[in-house]
Amino acid sequence: MSTPTVPAQSHRRFADHMPTLAEAGPLIALVLACIFFISQSSRFLSFQNLSLILQQTMVVAVIAIGQTLIVLTGGIDLSCGMVMAFGSIVMTKFAVVMGVPPAIAILCGVGASTLFGLLNGVLITRIKLPAFIVTLGTLNIAFAATQIYSNAESVSNLPDAIMFFGSTFSVGPATVTYGTVLALLMYLATWFVLRDTVPGRHLYALGNNPEAARLMGLSAQRILITVYTLSGAIYGIAALLSVARTGVGDPQAGQTENLDSITAVVLGGTSLFGGRGSIAGTLLGALIVGVFRNGLTLMGVSSVYQVLITGILVILAVAADKLSRRGAR
Repeated sequence: MSTPTVPAQSHRRFADHMPTLAEAGPLIALVLACIFFISQSSRFLSFQNLSLILQQTMVVAVIAIGQTLIVLTGGIDLSCGMVMAFGSIVMTKFAVVMGVPPAIAILCGVGASTLFGLLNGVLITRIKLPAFIVTLGTLNIAFAATQIYSNAESVSNLPDAIMFFGSTFSVGPATVTYGTVLALLMYLATWFVLRDTVPGRHLYALGNNPEAARLMGLSAQRILITVYTLSGAIYGIAALLSVARTGVGDPQAGQTENLDSITAVVLGGTSLFGGRGSIAGTLLGALIVGVFRNGLTLMGVSSVYQVLITGILVILAVAADKLSRRGAR
């Protein structure tokens, strides 16, 4: 008498639809972090504090979108924070000093950041330089350009149009900025592109196996230039959100956002080796960083130890990715 196979097949089918540890890990980590900080501070779970976490996370989360696209191809971008700072100085100086209409000033700032992204893509693809070296170089170029163009001075008295995304509206007892809404919409759009479009599948294919992608007829050069240029534009949007949140064009901004964005991407489960990860995971990774820093601040932990804990989390996440790849072989 034969053994029925339907239950076994059903079990396998159910298992196939279960999220992997890499996919579920960021959500589990975020929930555990929230539970821990709720137990440590009565203020953590207040609507005001949760809204503050979203506002503090907003800029890094948007930068991390561009960083995710690049990491999925097997690259990395160390220049993102300073490119954002340069874009913010361009748009604010154009609006305040040169008197350019705010909409055009914003486009000029985003355009300046986009050009840096294009420069990165061209140097990486045409001259065949490593992404790490190229973006380390453009980080320094963007930093110098920001300091020179701004005379190392902040730009204030910004027009209301540039400040729009820093304004808030009420959702029940909580207040939410329009910048937070824009960031979430950008994540939704990126999720759709990566999941349901041909360019998204091509990007994953290139990061997973460049040689197989070449044999499929994909142009690695075109994909990489597009990805780095698009990421530059995303940093320009992050610049607008940064200006809207702080109320000034700050030449000292962006000095930690490069590492913060990489941290968000890695904690979100995207592999630094390329070809594997999700934009939803990146959003969770950015929230994990925001929750840890906010919670540790409420607990009175020094900022030095906050950086230390963040570094430990990054190493653990990369080690987990390395071990999972080794186990999959």
